[in-house]
Amino acid sequence: MIINAENLILGRLASFAAKESLIGNEIKIINCNNAVIIGSRKNILSEYKKDSERKTPRKGPFIPRTTERFVKRVIRGMLPRDRNKGREALKRIRCYKLIPESLKNKETISLDKINVHKTDNINFIRVQEVCKHLGGK
Repeated sequence: MIINAENLILGRLASFAAKESLIGNEIKIINCNNAVIIGSRKNILSEYKKDSERKTPRKGPFIPRTTERFVKRVIRGMLPRDRNKGREALKRIRCYKLIPESLKNKETISLDKINVHKTDNINFIRVQEVCKHLGGK
């Protein structure tokens, strides 16, 4: 199953991907840098900056700065990773920043229910901007 994350709400995308992965489906998420987080831009950036600054250098929490790792970490939070089925489900998920060559001509699933433009929310920020604010490229 290939999901195009462009303009999709990150939390809802993560819960959908976690459920499908627990069932046993292979999930590939493309265009992770264009997924969105709903909320005030100022509040989201300040929360992530505060979380990244409260860490100790060796103990964490470690917030990823690349978009594909950022999305995978959100999905990881929705899986029971202390159990074997959760660890196996996380291995079935692959995230990509852009569309890789091997997936260019494959059919993607569009999840219109979780598209940010189908909702009334006007306050959102892209994952790419959050990662750039945290120090990513």
